[in-house]
Amino acid sequence: MNYGISVLFRAIPLLMALFCFGYGFFVFNYGVDSSRFVAGPVVFSLGFICIALFATAATIIRQIIHTYNNVARFALPILGYLSATITFLAGFILLMSSPAPADFVAGHVICGVGLITACVATTATASTRFTLIQDKAFNFWQGVFLILVASFISIVAWIWAYRLLAHSDEHSQYFVAGHVMAGLACICSSLIALVATIARQIRNTYSRLEKRLWHRFVILMGSISLIWGLFVLGDSDPANASTGYIMIGLGLVCYSISSKVILLSKIWREEFKLANRIPLIPIFTALFCLFLSAFLFEMAAEHSYYAIPARVLAGLGAICFTLFSIVSILESGTSSK
Repeated sequence: MNYGISVLFRAIPLLMALFCFGYGFFVFNYGVDSSRFVAGPVVFSLGFICIALFATAATIIRQIIHTYNNVARFALPILGYLSATITFLAGFILLMSSPAPADFVAGHVICGVGLITACVATTATASTRFTLIQDKAFNFWQGVFLILVASFISIVAWIWAYRLLAHSDEHSQYFVAGHVMAGLACICSSLIALVATIARQIRNTYSRLEKRLWHRFVILMGSISLIWGLFVLGDSDPANASTGYIMIGLGLVCYSISSKVILLSKIWREEFKLANRIPLIPIFTALFCLFLSAFLFEMAAEHSYYAIPARVLAGLGAICFTLFSIVSILESGTSSK
């Protein structure tokens, strides 16, 4: 990887973060429809996932181009966890500040985005010794700890989703927040596989079973969110049913994550001729999110409840495109050429 390409791959996550921040701010401040009070803050919060992904990208790239130092080793993961902390606190403050349904939904979802950001920051931490596989850079307990952190965050997300869904018959705000949180939990679970794959390959303890297991687990999580979303689309309340589109988008993010796990598993101790095709997966998922968003914007002209998923899907498309840069970095860094 030459320096120019490395700058481009590091710029993509920052540009996508800028898009989410700018678009989220624009949505929140433009127009008169109430949906902007949910869509605006949620899309804005997605930018922090991109910041954490930038930390991961920069961590790997600097090792590949031999510009990694102790400052970057600590500063980049801290940047990821700081982004997660800011996101989670913002969601929590929003929850505590107002009982309005819009703030209730946005607050819970933003907290869930904060949990995902923390998992991504853990991925950045696991990547701090990406090029030191031969030295078993992590000891056994360090590797276990990283996997347990991602697992704990995922469990919190699933419990959170369950508690919301348990009250979904009481008010639609619980239905919407609970289903979106379930989709976010699927992403957190997918990131367990990524953290485990990186940490165990770095320790040189990656097994044949894991080589077959982890990427299938991520695809399963994506399929759960996507299929669950399709069922939600059949809800009798159209406003609740529109939440299914967000779950479909979250499933597509899981598929984008699967591209990273697939790549790392396929090139472990062997050649994989189609490795340079795997970065196409997040490209396709990003395009699908954006195309679906375009259709929903047309539907929102007649029914306002489609405006929230339309806007959120645009932000999810930005995350998928950010994951394209990470997968491309991994493909370049592990290429035998």
